[in-house]
Amino acid sequence: MEFSFPAIGILRSCFNEKFATPRQPGLAAHATARLEFLPPYNQPEALEGLETCSHIWVQFVFHANQRKTWSAKVRPPRLGGNRSMGVFATRSPVRPSPIGLSVVKLEAVHCEGDRCWLELSGIDMIDGTPVLDIKPYVPYVDCVTNATNFFADQPPPLLPVTFGHEAETRLAQLEQSNRSLYGNLRTLLVEVLQQDPRPAYQQPDAERIYGARLCDVNVRWRYDTLSNPLVIEVIDIN
Repeated sequence: MEFSFPAIGILRSCFNEKFATPRQPGLAAHATARLEFLPPYNQPEALEGLETCSHIWVQFVFHANQRKTWSAKVRPPRLGGNRSMGVFATRSPVRPSPIGLSVVKLEAVHCEGDRCWLELSGIDMIDGTPVLDIKPYVPYVDCVTNATNFFADQPPPLLPVTFGHEAETRLAQLEQSNRSLYGNLRTLLVEVLQQDPRPAYQQPDAERIYGARLCDVNVRWRYDTLSNPLVIEVIDIN
């Protein structure tokens, strides 16, 4: 049995690629996106009342998946990439139906003529993500205080993040040139990098330079392997 669903909108995200995008929603509170509604769903009437909600559920497509087939077992990053689990016991994007589900903060609802969009934060989706549906978050049923998940019962440990001289200088220049766009860039970088985007099975290499594109800027960092815990140093932003 198969079904097809239309995309109601496209997400314009601060994350330009999969690497360094948070693995779960809410881990980077300053990660922002704009959900732009597509016709015929770009109608103010369809969004009436949504402004009363602080958070929403977003159903989306893992459109950047390279693998076209699914596997019954996957290797979650949480297990270091060395152990496998059943796909339905994980949030792996490689699924029979590549659909994701995230709860995010709703910052604002906008409608101007035939344009309607939502301002979101705490997102974990990359730019260009097709959105299938949104639903309001309802605290009294969606928040299960006694829920358990022994596989992922605690958030991942956070690493210290520092900024080298060149990175500091460039951050200041970006903030001065466009504070509305780059004013929270430092905070966002710390929120993203402190979770260690590196695959858990990969040993840190002091000589290796890692990089990712966020907010349309290229960020490069390295690991100080002599410190305990590891320290991430941002060395360049351009």
